[in-house]
Amino acid sequence: MKLTFISNYINHHQIPLSDELYRILGKDYVFVQTEPMEEERIRQGWAKDYSALPYLQIYADDSEGVQKIIDESDVVIFDGLDDESYIAGRLAEQKIVIRAWERLYREGQWKAISPKGLIRKYHDHTRYSDAPVYLLCCGAYVADDFEIIRAYRGKRFKWGYFPAFIPAKDGGILKKNSVPKILWAGRFLKLKHAMDALQAVKKMADEGLAFEMTFIGGGECEEELKKYTEQNRLEERVSFTGFLKPEEVRAYMDDADIYLFTSNFEEGWGAVINEAMNSGCAVIASHAVGAAPFLIKDKVNGLIYRSGNLQSLEDALRMVLSDENLRKKLGEEAYRTIAEEWNPNTAAERLVALCDNLMSGEITFCESGPLSEAKVIPQRKMYAYVKGEWTWRKPE
Repeated sequence: MKLTFISNYINHHQIPLSDELYRILGKDYVFVQTEPMEEERIRQGWAKDYSALPYLQIYADDSEGVQKIIDESDVVIFDGLDDESYIAGRLAEQKIVIRAWERLYREGQWKAISPKGLIRKYHDHTRYSDAPVYLLCCGAYVADDFEIIRAYRGKRFKWGYFPAFIPAKDGGILKKNSVPKILWAGRFLKLKHAMDALQAVKKMADEGLAFEMTFIGGGECEEELKKYTEQNRLEERVSFTGFLKPEEVRAYMDDADIYLFTSNFEEGWGAVINEAMNSGCAVIASHAVGAAPFLIKDKVNGLIYRSGNLQSLEDALRMVLSDENLRKKLGEEAYRTIAEEWNPNTAAERLVALCDNLMSGEITFCESGPLSEAKVIPQRKMYAYVKGEWTWRKPE
């Protein structure tokens, strides 16, 4: 089987999966990069020389040759690009295409009322209901977004990003901090709501709870965060490192007890959740983050709080700061979740098996984890769903 993955550019979140696919398929696996990496990602330390990767093809270097690879592949995974020209021929010839998408309506599902937008969505998605075109849902809200436009019904799979899995030393998670360490990492953008994390730890400080807090990253909200830290005399508890290289961030995660992820609905996935769980952190995540409902079972392998509700975040943080045994349990279960299901090896093997089945005309879903069925959970019901207060029922 020849499998081609088309995306904007290769990065450290995609390489582990591609490495596994190449291990399985050899030269029959190709990753096509369509554009250079963004300057902002380069500043974050994402840029490396990937030219030695045996499966990497740069479209601009040989557009004719790479297009031939795309056209002649048995299966093509098309990773959310706006330019449909790369797969136009395949779609016209009814060849298998698997789309990998984050959210259609990050800024609000009310945007679905746009007539112009609906026409575009019909052209790109809805009209392929009976074609061999399938959807990898990179986030728990993707299926609901595509249900609005009635696209890919019965053909939606749970998916996401699969950073490198790093086995725990000596087969277990061991945190040796005398004072719990809390970590937050990312760009200081408004959608990330880092201030929520800072306000929550201030509340914990006011209540006399012991902790150390580290913020990794930079961006437009950085000065506001540092000013708040100074005004509230948190300098001895809260520190800022600036941007670090991905491997340096992972080292901080390995040392941290608790990881906070505070983004809103604009966060399509959030691969740092995978990484923090791999490091055995007790993750506290906003329910609005695409990865959270897929990866976290509330109070089993992490905690999910109501996005934008500071009290909900404070309650979750207080719970794990006050209970060392709970922190340990959540961290161990988080690690197990990544080790047993949400890792590049499992994802690659399941993806190859799915492609083989699709080539035989069969649509098969795994029971859980990657490539299980992506259920349509309405956005307004998601918090109740992850808390066990609302039950999904399969449509008649």
